[in-house]
Amino acid sequence: MNRDVAGATSSSPLLEARDLTRSFGAVRAVDRVSFSLAQGELLTILGPNGAGKSTLLGMLGGALRPDEGEILFRGELRDPGETAWRREIGVLSHRTFLYGPLTARENLTFYGRLYGLHGLGDRVTTALDDVGLAPHADRQARGFSRGMRQRLALARTLLHDPALVLLDEPFTGLDIHASALLREVLVRLRDGARTVVLVTHNLAEGLALADRVAIQARGRFVFLGERSEFPAEGEERFYREKVEVTAS
Repeated sequence: MNRDVAGATSSSPLLEARDLTRSFGAVRAVDRVSFSLAQGELLTILGPNGAGKSTLLGMLGGALRPDEGEILFRGELRDPGETAWRREIGVLSHRTFLYGPLTARENLTFYGRLYGLHGLGDRVTTALDDVGLAPHADRQARGFSRGMRQRLALARTLLHDPALVLLDEPFTGLDIHASALLREVLVRLRDGARTVVLVTHNLAEGLALADRVAIQARGRFVFLGERSEFPAEGEERFYREKVEVTAS
């Protein structure tokens, strides 16, 4: 479902991946994956461990160079090594990239200065409030629970207001309250014309948020379609069948 947002049409995707392929030795982690996303779309990528989801996000975010294929951002071919276009991307990976001795506020201030952000004090305050960490702004990050560190990492990811947000298992380590906060943040991003790629094992959460859904298995997309194409009933069975057919 493409939202009616300025400059976003199905013919002018914000992000386009063409035949992305990446191998590690004899293992082909990502195998000729292609898709495009318009501004304001949220793509949920589901798949078992080892399917290549994190490797795919690494290529989209510029951390990994594809062996084959190409990435277009705003209609232009991009070199993963270039830094300019990567400033428009926010990435939440399995690593938080937080500094334990620094407070939550100091961590975000540090990253904000790296991005050269203006009005940094207000940005940091808003970011902490958005993820429910305002009461803990001046506590050292090393004293945070896993879920709190994950929320602070999310605030870091979104601090510079990226056009494209890549999230690798963001619900990991979150309790019920924090998961609800994350859902609210993702809905705001999507409705605010941000493009999101969400990798998750949580089938219910992923489908509830998605405009489009992909299932990745053995490096390939074995399903890619609109959320409405995913069956309203028997979702888990449909998912398992797609994955098991690939494994057989």
